[in-house]
Amino acid sequence: MKRILSLSFCVFLAFGMTAISCSRDNDPLTEGMHIPASIPEEDDKEGDEGNDNTANNEDNTNMNEDIMNRNITISIGHTNFSVTLEDNPSAKAFVALLPLTAGMIEMNGNEKYYNLSSPLPTTASRPGTIRTGDLLLWGSSTVVLFYETFSSSYSYTRLGRVDNPEGLAAALGNGNVTVIFSRP
Repeated sequence: MKRILSLSFCVFLAFGMTAISCSRDNDPLTEGMHIPASIPEEDDKEGDEGNDNTANNEDNTNMNEDIMNRNITISIGHTNFSVTLEDNPSAKAFVALLPLTAGMIEMNGNEKYYNLSSPLPTTASRPGTIRTGDLLLWGSSTVVLFYETFSSSYSYTRLGRVDNPEGLAAALGNGNVTVIFSRP
């Protein structure tokens, strides 16, 4: 009886391993993709003097335009800060509200917040560490601009980040402040 079970197990195992193995041609993860049999050597590229890189240039241009479209400016008095927004539905909905003049309220000596009149989409998570210059959404309608780095257990949806936050705390000051969010 043990031999029959052992033999059956071995046949089952061998049959199962054969069924599981797959080639590149029938891999569901690469189905429909063109995968070259080999990667050309560097020497093969030297003869392509007439090689047209238009597609690559267009891709780079589109990528640069996409990044530029994700930039906004925060104006505090006569000081401006450039912000790069996240590529998410929350940030896109926020941009649709611009230009926005926000009377931001001081809180905890590390942040300013403003309550929007309508909610934005959210994908909240716990960042753990909040960094100076983070522009986050608390809940679905409270925009928060942080001017100090600290640890937090709260959940936020990331909107963006001030590119160079040097001087942000001084510009925001100790109390409530008017901040203008706009497109460059």
